[in-house]
Formats: sequence, structure tokens, C-alpha cells
Amino acid sequence: MPMLSKEQLIELLHTSQSSCVITNKQSTLTFHERGVKDLHRLLGDESHPLNGAFIADKVVGKGAAALMIAGGARWIYAKIISEAALELFSTSQVEVEYNEKVPNIINRSGTDICPIEKLCLRCTNIEECLIAINNFLECVK
Repeated sequence: MPMLSKEQLIELLHTSQSSCVITNKQSTLTFHERGVKDLHRLLGDESHPLNGAFIADKVVGKGAAALMIAGGARWIYAKIISEAALELFSTSQVEVEYNEKVPNIINRSGTDICPIEKLCLRCTNIEECLIAINNFLECVK
């Protein structure tokens, strides 16, 4: 199956019930979990599905940005993206398009900044973000 075009990928994100859609030279993958769990799992996948991938995601905060960059993504579209994520992407080779920029990603209950976004805000580079995400996800298993 050939890679989807950027337009096809964005359309699939908006028409499916997916939270994230990834296309690469091998396949097109759809995901439904909230947060960064799917991206985190893919980063450790030996087939390297993020490397060179086009990614369309509903919500991209600094933590998701760090995982996408570390995985070698080539292009991303975010329906909603945080300022911190955009700043991190600006230090990478990843092309970014988005629909709406927000100061921070908010948690599911709407009462505070998303826990992963909050953890990564104080990180100064991708490696620090990845350590913080790994530690957080280990604690919530």
C-alpha cells in the first residue's frame, strides 16, 4: 500500500474516529488511544514506523512532539497544537501544519494542563522529554 498523501491523511483523521493516523512506506496505521501511549509504543517498535512518516494527530503537545521527532517523523498535521510543541518542532527537521495553536494542552477534565504537557514544559530538549514520559508511563501502568 503506498503512502497516503498529506490531504488523504488529514481527511482520514477527520472522517474516522481515530486520534492519530500515521502513513509510511509500509502501511497506514490508525490509533484510538488518548495521550501519547500509541506514539510511545511505536517509538520502541523495531520496524520504526515513525521514521519518515507523515502523521495526522488531533492533539499535539510537547511530549507528543518529542516522540514524533525522536521517531524520525517527516511531516505532521495537528488539529490542535501547543506553543511548546511548536517551539520544540522548530529545533527539528519535521515539517508542521496545524489548524489551531493553543498556549497549552489541557487535561481531559478541563481543569489543568495535561500531565504530559506539564512534565515536558520544564524539559529543555527531546531527551529530557523522553525520560519524563518514560517515567510517567511506568508509574501509571
